[in-house]
Amino acid sequence: MLKIGDFSKLTHVSVRMLRYYDTQGLLKPSYVDPSTGYRMYRADQVPELQKIVLLRDLNFGVAETMELLQNWNGTYLTQRLHDKILDIEEVIEMEKKRIAQIQSAITHIKRNKFDQYYNVTIKAIPSYDVLSLRRKVASHFDEGELWRELMDFVHKEHIEFEKGSHNNVAIYHDDEHLDSYVDIEVCLVVKKLGRNQDAFTYRTLDGIDKMACMMVYGPYENIADAYCSFVDWLDKNQPYTMGITSRQVTIIDHEDTQNPEEYLTEIQIPLLEI
Repeated sequence: MLKIGDFSKLTHVSVRMLRYYDTQGLLKPSYVDPSTGYRMYRADQVPELQKIVLLRDLNFGVAETMELLQNWNGTYLTQRLHDKILDIEEVIEMEKKRIAQIQSAITHIKRNKFDQYYNVTIKAIPSYDVLSLRRKVASHFDEGELWRELMDFVHKEHIEFEKGSHNNVAIYHDDEHLDSYVDIEVCLVVKKLGRNQDAFTYRTLDGIDKMACMMVYGPYENIADAYCSFVDWLDKNQPYTMGITSRQVTIIDHEDTQNPEEYLTEIQIPLLEI
């Protein structure tokens, strides 16, 4: 029998870790002196401890280690090691993206535009029932007029709509033949679909599985810089390309605050895999 201190020296595993393995049930002492509480180990426990240390170094957690020790055979162990490789490769890809974000932040700092750094996140957007008004207008500045027309119609017809912060969506339909005109559709999320009237159309807005989203703080003039930031992000994420119709969701605007610096807009750009 070896005292825990001697067993620690023999295996180069600290006494603290041996006690931890004991409390977790991974490696129990062969004997515990009832009067002193001293833990005693046998020399033939060294191989079991070596397995635990190996699995720890391969980043297996306590529960995973326990399972592997109970099913220690070549076939099962090989499969779990392959699974661990896949897990690590996924983490590596995530860390590569994190590095790209850090590099982008550094670039913005060097340009003295760190306050205008736009983080791109990818998420799924569900489908919505909306009432929309779509028209080709001279410029993006005319979007406000479309919203006024839509809201006037909503109030006139007593249409019930969702009151959440994401209850309105502006969709920009790209068309290379429009020249100076912009094809904009403004949509209000409604509680139920109704009957179309003139240019006011009820429809279900399709859900998007992969949407690149950016939160833009401050006045609407910042939105152009946000799109430039997205182009830079897209260049660093080559598996993706930009979809056709982008969206903007107004979360905080002139109806919520008189200070344009407090505006909050979410840009949503559909992604396609190359």
